[in-house]
Amino acid sequence: MRQVNYEAVIDSHVAPETVSDKVAFAFVKLLRFFADTFFAKRYGHRAVVLETVAAVPGMVGGLWQHLKALRYMRDDEGWIRTLLDEAENERMHLMTFIEIAQPNRFERALIVAVQLVFYNFYFFLYLFAPRTAHRVVGYFEEEAVISYTGYLAEVDAGGHENVPAPQIAIDYWQLPQDARLRDVIIAVRADEAEHRDVNHGFVEAIDAKRA
Repeated sequence: MRQVNYEAVIDSHVAPETVSDKVAFAFVKLLRFFADTFFAKRYGHRAVVLETVAAVPGMVGGLWQHLKALRYMRDDEGWIRTLLDEAENERMHLMTFIEIAQPNRFERALIVAVQLVFYNFYFFLYLFAPRTAHRVVGYFEEEAVISYTGYLAEVDAGGHENVPAPQIAIDYWQLPQDARLRDVIIAVRADEAEHRDVNHGFVEAIDAKRA
């Protein structure tokens, strides 16, 4: 279970400075372009596919940090648990939006294909350039916050029905039993803001060790 962080900072951006930052930022913007083109304002379906991608980095990063800690026979400084918790949290986002969006067969096939491609890409990215990998996630989460803010605006404007929250979301975020979609979006957006800050923070930690 998880508590909603209603104090999460929503409007935050780390300006790309290094070549690594700019590559990560450009890559995420490319992904954003394809997501906007394919899904437009079908935010529920967008969330299903993108949360599949978002659940990969934490698991990959946790694995590599685990192996690194074993190789160097040292403490992981809390990175493993943080990354695995991130992966679990993103998986719960996916389970929640599957209940809301009810993806069709094509979208389910797309989920499998996207996961296959992105897992292998991110696995090798983390192996050879962990700093860039964490920056990619930081920027990815920045875009996620923007997307969920847009989703929330659509619900408030009546563009999407403010349906009852799925029970899985009520249980996970400890929401009231009469919680609605709007409450779920706020909870998920807060989670993404936390992941954004954590991954940008990991980049700063890597830079500090290299200095």
